[in-house]
Amino acid sequence: MLKPKMPSLFDREDLRVPSGLPAVIDAHVHIFPFGIFTAVWKWFDENGWRIRYQIRSDQVIDFLLAHGVAHIIALQYAHKAGIARMLNSYMVDKCRAHPGSLTGLATVFPGEPEAEKILQEAFDAGLAGLKLHAHVQCFDVNCEQMYGIYDCCRINKKPILMHIGREPKSAAYRCDPHQMCSAEKCEQIVKDFPDLKICVPHLGLDEVSAYKKMTETYDNLWLDTAMAVSGYFPLKEALDLSSYRADRLMYGSDFPSIPYAWDRELKRVRSDNLPEDFLERFCCKNAVEFFNLEIRP
Repeated sequence: MLKPKMPSLFDREDLRVPSGLPAVIDAHVHIFPFGIFTAVWKWFDENGWRIRYQIRSDQVIDFLLAHGVAHIIALQYAHKAGIARMLNSYMVDKCRAHPGSLTGLATVFPGEPEAEKILQEAFDAGLAGLKLHAHVQCFDVNCEQMYGIYDCCRINKKPILMHIGREPKSAAYRCDPHQMCSAEKCEQIVKDFPDLKICVPHLGLDEVSAYKKMTETYDNLWLDTAMAVSGYFPLKEALDLSSYRADRLMYGSDFPSIPYAWDRELKRVRSDNLPEDFLERFCCKNAVEFFNLEIRP
């Protein structure tokens, strides 16, 4: 469970992606309009950790590109009904301002009026998939209102990056993630929509083993590693990335909403001496395939 005011780590950051890694696509980066970003920073200050990089969206993008990240997958989530169209328009504008460097995902608030229409408009405008966050948006992945959203993504051949792991949990959320989320619930969606690509971030914390096993069974489920290999959260078991299915694992940082150096996890991955073909898939190729990117870093 996420404890209020967890410590920030003042570890050293370097100026470039660690040497020896292939081209890096960061598949989990947050951007928001400045007003929402400031609210996010305040929430984390009070309920999580001190965000190390409290910078605007354009600075987020410029920082990662200047430090050697080859391509960015940008995410937002609507925390209430009525703002998804605005956020999607904002994302479209950022992608147009950074052609070839930024791929943006849409957002929608599950259960809001015209949710599927809002999502279709975002896809028609060029957004490459959908980001959902069950802890913030308080939806059950198996509820009826979600199935129209899944169908819209499936029909448009757009993937979903969906935070439905149970952790990090916080008492500050309006709902209990342990009631809303579980690997078992996710498995039902994976079964019901076999042609819908789903990525669960953070390796599915805290049900890491269950999600790992599911990727070995289902071809439409991916995982990203955002914050899960940083050593920041206590885990019940040691993580061995080399034991994962190589074509279903993606690098993501959760930048800028992190309490430690931007390259902390990349350094950890580099020090693990993973096989070159595994690193190429993990750092780049799997994101290209999952998000159907036209770029080839």
